[in-house]
Amino acid sequence: MLFTRISVLSFLLILLISNIACKKQVIDEESVAINEVEDLIKYVNPMVGTKNMGHTYPGPSTPFGMVQLSPETNNQPYTKSGSYNGKTYEYCSGYQYGDSTIFGFSHTHFSGTGHSDLGDLLVIPTIGELKLEPGNSEIPNSGYHSKFSHTNEEATPGYYRVLLDSYKIKAELTASDRVGFHQYTFPKSDNSHIILDLISNIYHHKDKNVWTFLRVENDSLITGYRQTNGWARTRKVFFAMQFSKPFHSYGHKKYDSQNYRGFYGRFNEEENFPEMAGKNIRAYFNFKTDDNERIKVKMALSSVSTAGALKNMEAEIPHWDFEKTKKETQKKWNEELSKIAVETQTPEEKKTFYTALYHTMLGPIVYEDVDGKYRGLDQNIHESDGFTNYTIFSLWDTYRALHPLFNIIQPSRNNDMIKSMLAHHDESVHKMLPIWSHYANENWCMIGYHSVSVIADAIAKGTTDIDVSRAYEASKNTSTVGYFDGIDSYMAVGYVPEDKSSSSVSKTLEFAYDDWSIAQIAKKAGNQDAYVYYMERSQNYKNVFDPEINYMRPKLSNGTWRKEFDPIDTHGQGFIEGNAWNYGLYVPHDIDQMISMMGGKKEFPNYLDKIFTTEIEDKYIEQNEDITRDGIIGNYVHGNEPGHHIPYLYNWTDSPWKTQQRVRMIMDTMYSNKEDGLCGNDDAGQMSAWYIFSALGFYPVLPGSDEYAIGSPMVKEATLRLENGKTFSVQTRNQAKENVYIQKVELNGEELNTSVLKHSDISNGGVLIFHLGKVPNHAWGKL
Repeated sequence: MLFTRISVLSFLLILLISNIACKKQVIDEESVAINEVEDLIKYVNPMVGTKNMGHTYPGPSTPFGMVQLSPETNNQPYTKSGSYNGKTYEYCSGYQYGDSTIFGFSHTHFSGTGHSDLGDLLVIPTIGELKLEPGNSEIPNSGYHSKFSHTNEEATPGYYRVLLDSYKIKAELTASDRVGFHQYTFPKSDNSHIILDLISNIYHHKDKNVWTFLRVENDSLITGYRQTNGWARTRKVFFAMQFSKPFHSYGHKKYDSQNYRGFYGRFNEEENFPEMAGKNIRAYFNFKTDDNERIKVKMALSSVSTAGALKNMEAEIPHWDFEKTKKETQKKWNEELSKIAVETQTPEEKKTFYTALYHTMLGPIVYEDVDGKYRGLDQNIHESDGFTNYTIFSLWDTYRALHPLFNIIQPSRNNDMIKSMLAHHDESVHKMLPIWSHYANENWCMIGYHSVSVIADAIAKGTTDIDVSRAYEASKNTSTVGYFDGIDSYMAVGYVPEDKSSSSVSKTLEFAYDDWSIAQIAKKAGNQDAYVYYMERSQNYKNVFDPEINYMRPKLSNGTWRKEFDPIDTHGQGFIEGNAWNYGLYVPHDIDQMISMMGGKKEFPNYLDKIFTTEIEDKYIEQNEDITRDGIIGNYVHGNEPGHHIPYLYNWTDSPWKTQQRVRMIMDTMYSNKEDGLCGNDDAGQMSAWYIFSALGFYPVLPGSDEYAIGSPMVKEATLRLENGKTFSVQTRNQAKENVYIQKVELNGEELNTSVLKHSDISNGGVLIFHLGKVPNHAWGKL
C-alpha cells in the first residue's frame, strides 16, 4: 500500500511538473508569437508622396481593401473654360500636402497614378449655417470646406485624424475591407450637420455624374448608388450609410436642369422627403450635439447593390466600436508588413522601406462583396468561383516589379489577380485581357498587353494553378485584336508604323516583349507551334532599330524611316513617356542581342553612362506631365517606368559594378521618408516595388523568367517570410553608405559568381550574403 501511495504521489508530482512545463512552453510560444509580429506600422509614413507629384493619399484602408477613405484638399475640375485644367493633375489622389483646406472625406482613391477617377461619396461634418456649396479654397467661409493644419493631423496605416479648424470638429477615420468608418467629435451646437456630397468627383466634369439615387430608410440609415462617366465610362457605386445617432431632419439640393419631373411635382422633395434622385445631388442630415459628443458614420460600398452594401456592413463592422475596427485594420497591416523583416543602417531608411512596402499593398483592390458577387466588365453580376475578384490593374506600370514582388510575398493574392484578369477576358466583348482596368471598366490607358507578362511570370515561378491552355488562348486572343493600337500592322509587317499609330516605337518594343511572354505560356501549355510563332514575333523589335544612327526610331508604313527625328526628344518621336535614349533600351527578353546591335559589351557601358550624365533640356520634357525634374538623373528618368531596368543593364556587360553604383545612388537620391519622398507618381505601387527589390539586392529585369539581376542591397539584413512556411534571408557584411560594391556573394554557404539569382533560390528558402566594399571588384558578376 505504501508503494502504491508513493507511486500515486510520484505520478501526481510528475503530472504537476509536466503541466507547469507545458504551461510555460505555451506561455513561451505565445511570447514568441507576439514578438514575431512587430509593430511595424510605426515605420510607415502615409504622407510620403503626398507632396508634388507622388499622387498618394494619406487616409486609411486595409491591405488591398475596396475602401480608401481619405481627405480631399481641393476641388479642381477636369476642364476650365472648355479647356483642360492642368491643376487637376495635381489632385489625382485628391490630396496635396501644400494645401490648408479640406473639402471632405471620400471613400475611393487611386494610389500614385498619372490619371484619375473615383473620389466617391464625399462626407464632411459642419456646424452653424448650412452651406451646400464646397466654395473656393482661396476664399475662407465661401462654402462648406474647412481650414486645417498639419500640426493637428495624424496619418498611420489604418487611421487618419485631423481637426477641422473652421468648425472645431475632430475627424477620425478608419476602414475595414469594404466599409469606411468615421468618428466626428462635435462642439455643442443646435446646428450640426453631416453633408453627403454626391456631386464631388476626382477629375470632375459637368457630365461626369450620370445618375444618383438615395433612400432614407429610417432616421439613421441611407442607401443609394451613383453612376459616373469618367475614366471608367460606366461605373456604379452602391452604398449604405448608417449614423450612430438619429438625425432630426434632413434634405437635399438638386443641381439639375430638369425638363420633366413626372408627378413628383406634388411633393416638396427638398426637405424630409425620403427619396432623392437626379444627376447632381448634395444631401444633408441635421443634429443637435453636446460638447465633445461623438457621431459615428459607417459607409459600406458594393458594386452590386445596396443590399450587398448592407451585407458588407453587417459582416465587417456590425458594431459601433471605432477603436476595435482601427485595431483590427492595423493588425492586418502589421501582418502584411511582417512578411519582410529588415534592419537598415538608419531609422530613416527603415521608414522609407516600410512605407514603400505599404504602398505596394494599396492595390489592386478587392472588388467583390462578402458573398463573392461582383459587377463584371459586361455590367452583369457574377460570382467568383475559387478566387477573390480584384480590380485596378495599372499594368503598363505594375508588370515590371509590383506583380513580380507579389510572386514572392503575395503569391496567393497574385494568383487571384490573374484569375480576375482571365474573368475580365471572358466578360470582354473584345475577348481581351485587361490593359488598364478599374471598377468593371477597361479604360485603355497606355500601351502593350501586359496581363500576359503577369501570367507568364507567375507560371515561370510556379505561383499559379490556372489552366495554362486557357491562359494561352486568352493571351493569343488579346495579341490578335487588330484594331487595338496598331496590332493589325504589327502582325502584317512586323512593326507599328508611326503614320498609322502614334508612339509606334514604344508599342513595337512592348508588343515584342509581350509576345516573348506569350511564347513562354505556349511552351508551358505544350503548344510548340505557338511557341515558335510568338518567339518569332518577339524579334520584331529589330524592325525599328536603325543601325545607321544606332537608335530605335519610328518607321512609316512604306518601310522608310521618318525623317524628322530627335532621339533625345520625348514628344512626337515615336515614344510615349520616354525617348530613344532610354525607352529605346526596352528589349528585356533579348538583352545580349540588343547590346550586340548597339556596339557590343565594351561600348554599351559608355552608352549607359551617357544616359546618366547627359542633362536633358527643359524643352524636351515640358510637354509631359509625367516627367518632372524630381525624377531625372541626366537623361535617366526614374520617375517613370520604361527605364526602371536600365541601371541593371550593366550586368550584361563587363562592368556589373556600375549597376551596384547606380542602384545605390538612385535609392539614396530618389526616395525618402518625407512628404516629397517619391520622385514621380508611385504608379499603383511600381515605384515602391522597384525600391523594395533594389533594397533587397536584386531586381526582375525580365518578368516571365525565373531570374533576377543582382544589384547592391541597401538593407543590413532582411528576412522574407514566405507563404510556403520557409524563410529567405538577405545579409550584408561591411554594409555602409560608401560600401556599395560587391566583393563576393554567398548563397547557402557557396560562392555565387554570377549576377543572376533564381526564383527557386528564394522560394526554397536559404541565406544570401553580400560582402561589400568601397571599391569595385571588377572580377565579380560578369555574365
